[in-house]
Amino acid sequence: MPLIVLCGHPCSGRTRLSEAMSEYFTSSSGGGKGATIISDTSMGYSEKNVIYAESRKEKDVRGALKAEVHRLISKDDIIILDSLNYIKGYRYELYCIAKAAQTPMCVVHCCVPGEKGKLWNTERNPEDQYSAAIFDELVMRFEAPDSRNRWDSPLFTILPDSEIPFQQIRDSLFLRKLPPPNMATQSQPLSATNFLHELDKITQTVISCLLDTQKTSVLGDEITIPGSTVKINLVRSVTMSDLRKLRRLFISYTKTHPVEDVQLIATLFVQYLNKSWSS
Repeated sequence: MPLIVLCGHPCSGRTRLSEAMSEYFTSSSGGGKGATIISDTSMGYSEKNVIYAESRKEKDVRGALKAEVHRLISKDDIIILDSLNYIKGYRYELYCIAKAAQTPMCVVHCCVPGEKGKLWNTERNPEDQYSAAIFDELVMRFEAPDSRNRWDSPLFTILPDSEIPFQQIRDSLFLRKLPPPNMATQSQPLSATNFLHELDKITQTVISCLLDTQKTSVLGDEITIPGSTVKINLVRSVTMSDLRKLRRLFISYTKTHPVEDVQLIATLFVQYLNKSWSS
């Protein structure tokens, strides 16, 4: 489902907006869709003055947020990314993820004057406040979205106390024609060597994702796997040994029955795992 990227200065009302949008899209007037909010806080990154003081830590947080978007993006739920997202190159990377997944995206800019943002910052609990130096630095770094850029379009700018254009945002996501995927994301003929390399890499990625997600899941959960249109049904706990055995069997079979489209490998492997556990 669509990706909604929020951006803006610190203390610009993004979190309140993300919660209002989630409530709208899950309501009957918004289509009754599922909505997932991904934010610094939801990913466990709450020490903003520590994170934004060091470029290495900030880069790690951006990478984690992007990876979570990539993991969750699917045809099931709306994803709302609530973070500063102040770098235009980073928004372009998010646009490419949405485009490759063939799902629409829009950008919502929370446009709040710096002085008002500073006032809102002082009204927060002390532990949630940005330091004055970090606040000013982030305002200076902010690269405002431009609707002339395809990765910033469609763009909605929300001013303080203005009404949220829920219907326009919804129409832009569900009534707009999707851009065609890049040729680089389309399946290309593979040589035997390349196919085996992709087969090995993709099946290992599925296993790693399953083991990581299993740690925070319970039996009966459905686990989303990157690149797969089918979810894993977690009917029992699995070990690395179990998965390695099933992976070897799947690879042995697939070597003699290769598929032309490498993008199908993850889905086929997930289907194989589900069938193995249900039999």
